Amino acid sequence: MEELLKVNDVSMVFGGLRAVSNFSMEINKGELIGLIGPNGAGKTTAFNMLTGVYNPTEGEITFDGQRINGKKPYQVTALGIARTFQNIRLFSELSVLENVKVAYNMHVKYSVLEAVARFGRYYEEEAEIEAKAIDLLKIFKLDKYKDEVAKNLPYGEQRRLEIARALATQPKLLLLDEPAAGMNPQETHELMELIRWLRNEFKLSILLIEHDMGLVMGVCERIYVLEYGFCIANGVPEEIKRNKRVIEAYLGEEVS
Repeated sequence: MEELLKVNDVSMVFGGLRAVSNFSMEINKGELIGLIGPNGAGKTTAFNMLTGVYNPTEGEITFDGQRINGKKPYQVTALGIARTFQNIRLFSELSVLENVKVAYNMHVKYSVLEAVARFGRYYEEEAEIEAKAIDLLKIFKLDKYKDEVAKNLPYGEQRRLEIARALATQPKLLLLDEPAAGMNPQETHELMELIRWLRNEFKLSILLIEHDMGLVMGVCERIYVLEYGFCIANGVPEEIKRNKRVIEAYLGEEVS
């Protein structure tokens, strides 16, 4: 398989605290990978390093053959990495449709002058963006809410909207930070099917942080496990389920 992301011995130090230590990971094109561990293990810190929120104190991250250490979040997004957040971060006062259109706008070709004066390519591209945004909302069964203010959506729909907005940036790698948080079992099952479908339909690689082990074991092809900032195991789900150190540190018992 062709390598997409390579994380080589990265560490993140805040003062005297090592939030992540010597973490290495590889993701190939089309893979669906899990990142699990107890609260405070460093999972979200790892996401923040991958997306330019933090610049690693040590180590190197390469994406699609390009070093991305030190790049700003918008530059990382433009290269093809998109993410959702553990705590939902929508544009709460904008409509559902506008939330998705904002993400598509990073790829527009019209100039600032054309946008301000409303001429040239502006109307044609904006019409195309709106059509694409509505198509994406249909995939997530959110099109009926397109004119609703985002903050008024039920929690589960807000989660799906955040994923839709991330996809609108046209990523090669999608990072999902606890997408099933707050969902009931039926919603979680539907999310599992959706994640599989998105990977195949959009030809994505997906990296998933999640505490719902049914979801993780059900969709992920390989799993990395963090504890206190260190990677204590990685492998296929069957290996992770039976890894004694992982069971002691996180799972508590073997996952059926």
